[in-house]
Amino acid sequence: MSIQRVRVDLAERSYDVLVGHGAKSELADVIPKSAKRAVVVTQGNIGFEVDTGLPTTTINIGSGEEHKTLLVVGDLCSEFAKIGLTRGDVIVGVGGGMVTDVAGFAAASWHRGTTVVHVATTLVGMIDAAIGGKTGVNLPEGKNLVGAFWQPSAVICDLDALATLPQSETRCGFGEMAKYHFLTGDDLLSLDQASRVARCVQIKAKIVSADEREGGKRAVLNYGHTLGHAVEISTKFAVAHGEAVAIGMIFAAHLARVLGRISSDRVAQHYAVIGGAYGLEVRLPGGCKLDSLIDLMAADKKALNGLTFVLDGATGIELVQGVSRENVVKAFESMQLI
Repeated sequence: MSIQRVRVDLAERSYDVLVGHGAKSELADVIPKSAKRAVVVTQGNIGFEVDTGLPTTTINIGSGEEHKTLLVVGDLCSEFAKIGLTRGDVIVGVGGGMVTDVAGFAAASWHRGTTVVHVATTLVGMIDAAIGGKTGVNLPEGKNLVGAFWQPSAVICDLDALATLPQSETRCGFGEMAKYHFLTGDDLLSLDQASRVARCVQIKAKIVSADEREGGKRAVLNYGHTLGHAVEISTKFAVAHGEAVAIGMIFAAHLARVLGRISSDRVAQHYAVIGGAYGLEVRLPGGCKLDSLIDLMAADKKALNGLTFVLDGATGIELVQGVSRENVVKAFESMQLI
């Protein structure tokens, strides 16, 4: 199959996202010619081999959100120093969203900015995490609270990698994919796998190009993420990111209805796509405490003016600030009744 190229248009920071089976064969061609050596940051359980065309050192980081920390970034930078990695060399993140977040933040920090190329191996990575330059790590107080905007010089989405994923990773990707249904209204379910992934990449690329540093429009990409992040933290990441986002979108739909922004029919559409088409969980997991979830949402990095959510509405999805705790509780109650 042919490889599709999607341009993320950011002036001098523009780059291509390559989507298709066998796309990793393009890796050496997208690495800057100035690079003399490469470091591949990955995880031992991924097993997706790449050829950078350069002398390469591979560094494995741990699997799981507990390894997405400043300590791990510091350890990576110490390894870069031992290798003698220069600003003119290249870091290649090979893996899912956690790997690209950590590798991207390490690249942004090493010598105050070293080239990074991402090879996304999960559906979440391909349609979301690897694209757009948002990098970050977690603190005990919240998810992705420390990070930087650092654009990759290219992103490779080799669809062959998806065949190696466990069902749990596929479901996680479906949560992020479902988000794009509500951002555009596109009938993504009518597309084959390659075209659907490429269309999601196009949607994200367009939004990132219009708002690189999340000054406004880009916030819509966080649809479902406010509660989603809170669910991840409250369950100690037993609920994976995409599955938590799916629950978060269901909650966001109920909250939008409570606020009079959307109709009950629109809420039903959320259930039809998220629970019906993608078969994802639409209820809060057992053990999640309402007060704790609200406290976590109040600490979200988007919360500039009280409780802040990305919500659906008559003019589309947008950032809504200053939502009252009373309405949040009403939305939770409504959600749990269905």
